[in-house]
Amino acid sequence: QVQLVESGGGLVQAGGSLRLSCAASGRTPSTYAMAWFRQAPGKEREIVAAISWNGGNTWNADSAKGRFTIARGNAKNTVNLQMNSLKPEDTAVYYCAAARVIDSGSGLYTRQSTYNIWGQGTQVTVSS
Repeated sequence: QVQLVESGGGLVQAGGSLRLSCAASGRTPSTYAMAWFRQAPGKEREIVAAISWNGGNTWNADSAKGRFTIARGNAKNTVNLQMNSLKPEDTAVYYCAAARVIDSGSGLYTRQSTYNIWGQGTQVTVSS
């Protein structure tokens, strides 16, 4: 059984940076597309960024463009989210998600329903 473990959340002032990490454990084949989602209080969960299983393609939500970078880690089946120029509206619980895919390696998946493996979430709080 595959499990995702997130780390790196915390409290930061507006304009600051945080780096979230997500590692998959268990029997993990290499063909996992991965993504970061977030859910703010009273709001629906939304996608922030996605990355193909070969790491060659990435996608960012409009709210994250120019500020957040998703990238594969050095270890297999790890993904990081570098968040810069954080704003109070970025405050949310951030979730790592994974989906085993069969594609050329460059496929991007932005629908929440595609992902069937989820981490427990890590809180990010940005103070003004």
